[in-house]
Amino acid sequence: MAFANKFLALLIFSLVIISMLQTLAMASQGHAGQHYDNKSKYGPGSLKSFECPSQCTRRCSQTQYHKPCMFFCQKCCRKCLCVPPGYYGNKAVCPCYNNWKTQQGGPKCP
Repeated sequence: MAFANKFLALLIFSLVIISMLQTLAMASQGHAGQHYDNKSKYGPGSLKSFECPSQCTRRCSQTQYHKPCMFFCQKCCRKCLCVPPGYYGNKAVCPCYNNWKTQQGGPKCP
């Protein structure tokens, strides 16, 4: 019986260690489990100012508020030289874009 208890404890300990190693590996590869093919394409300062209109067109292409989205996206892009991937969210990839707030404390950048 003592052998079975030790074996069970060792098995549980091993599973915990494997889980921790897997979590560390995932954290070192991306942003909260989101993996992008080319991380340098989206990070801070990854764009030149002339690339902002095309990146904002992509970012704002699926919103019903296209004109305001384009206005604020381009303003944010010119300041941060970065536009997050996708049409919505993913702002953690671009901290400047994510952290710029309105006077009321809401997000400035779409």
